[in-house]
Amino acid sequence: MKNLSITVIISTYNKIDWLKKVLWGYALQTHKNLEIMIADDGSDDKTAALINEVRKDFPYTLRHIWHEDKGYMRQTILNEAILAAKGDYIIMTDGDCIPKKDFVEIHANHAEKGRFLSGGYCKLSLYLSESISKKEVEDGICFDFKWLKSQEKLGLSNTLKLRSGKKIGKILDKYTPTNPTFNNCNSSGWKSDFILINGYDERMQYGGPDRDFGERLENAGISGIQIRHRAITLHLDHPRGYKNQESIDKNLAIRAFNKKNKVVETDFGMKQHKGKLRHIEK
Repeated sequence: MKNLSITVIISTYNKIDWLKKVLWGYALQTHKNLEIMIADDGSDDKTAALINEVRKDFPYTLRHIWHEDKGYMRQTILNEAILAAKGDYIIMTDGDCIPKKDFVEIHANHAEKGRFLSGGYCKLSLYLSESISKKEVEDGICFDFKWLKSQEKLGLSNTLKLRSGKKIGKILDKYTPTNPTFNNCNSSGWKSDFILINGYDERMQYGGPDRDFGERLENAGISGIQIRHRAITLHLDHPRGYKNQESIDKNLAIRAFNKKNKVVETDFGMKQHKGKLRHIEK
């Protein structure tokens, strides 16, 4: 769908060094009917300053929605972003995932009514994440297999994604044993379908809220399509201080309940706010 209206939603929280690299990648996108929206879970003023600086030369609409920092409330700001998105189609990703220049175009080309897309990522070391420069993003060399291999050892999964190309990637995506799941670093679908399931479950913190999102899409009859070897991002490494076993266990229990009971629409999503958008657009 070449002229598909797309919003890319990028979640972030106080990680401007990584977000800057990600925005370098989105400035190069070949798909033109596009807006980029930063869904900010309460970052300080440094993030707003970066976005305002990037806007000066950015080729697409660059929006920044923010709410006050009240702890980990990522799912809430993502729901706000979905409702505020102007695109008919939404790509969900993170502020630590650099896209290839054809990333949005590939999602647009494979979009289907009644389906969602599940993309892939190549996870880098902290050393390589820190060393990638603007020139390496703009030249596309950071996605070059030989260059990456010269910097650090690459596993089989990353090697296949980086070397496959579109034709081989299509074959690998068809025969991979990995199921097409919804993951926040690289997945997409129709805004109307995201609203149908009432968005993300805002009770959930780190550890599976995106998987629950996809599982409820599947309960609604909206199944996934695998594009993990064709739509690729580089996942930059960083500490995860918000990760804890308590939230993971809680999320697993919610997901188990929703699977068993074929839940489509969470009671703890967008509608609980009665349509009142509470974020600030900067």
